[in-house]
Amino acid sequence: MKRHFLMVDAAVLPEVFLKVLKAKELLASGEARNISAATRAVDLSRSAFYKYKDCIFDARSTQQIITVLATLLDENGALQALLGGISAAGGSVVTINQATPENGAAKVEVTVRTDTLRVSIEEMLAQLAQQRAVVEVHQGV
Repeated sequence: MKRHFLMVDAAVLPEVFLKVLKAKELLASGEARNISAATRAVDLSRSAFYKYKDCIFDARSTQQIITVLATLLDENGALQALLGGISAAGGSVVTINQATPENGAAKVEVTVRTDTLRVSIEEMLAQLAQQRAVVEVHQGV
């Protein structure tokens, strides 16, 4: 599914969208140490934050954020290796969500700032796909 972006005046948006943006700003600036603290500071549920965090961006922001979706083998160090690969490519991890492993594998969602990448997003994903514990990896939409 191809993404379709719109520019909308913030004044007409539901308050939840503005709170998600503010929470993301608190996380990016370091004013909030984690998602729980950021959502508490803006009076937003964590579930609403997770629902919208990858879909709402400030048009003034020059940093690009992507979501890396991966399936990892349920082995010690698999997540650490994935995160190390992202870091080695110059990406900066913003959030990590990992599901409980089922049938020997776990789904992982990593939000990554790409403004400091030393390789293209495609190259980073190709490098991550070469890791032994990575079953599948792709960019989220």
